[in-house]
Amino acid sequence: QVQLVESGGGLVQAGGSLRLSCTASRRTFSSYAMGWFRQAPGKDREFVAAISSTGGSTSYADSVKGRFTVSRGFASNTVYLHLNSLKPEDTAVYYCAASADLGIPGAYDYWGQGTQVTVSS
Repeated sequence: QVQLVESGGGLVQAGGSLRLSCTASRRTFSSYAMGWFRQAPGKDREFVAAISSTGGSTSYADSVKGRFTVSRGFASNTVYLHLNSLKPEDTAVYYCAASADLGIPGAYDYWGQGTQVTVSS
């Protein structure tokens, strides 16, 4: 069982930046690929970014490519999502997820509780 706790969300003006963090409970954090998803009100949850277990591979949704960066800190069991050049349409609850797949996952096994990001225009 892996418990994931997100933090770092908040209210920011358009064009601003945030850094989201997701800390995992298990020491075997390095065995899991990690992903970020988001869900806006009235919309389905959508993929944002993913990073492989080693950190060597990343993947991004087209809507965030060039603005968001995913990274991981193995010593701290934490995965980060750096959000830059934020737009009002980035407003959503952001979730991190863990997958036993080592590469870029097709499915995820564990989910965090989410952190709210609100971008004002």
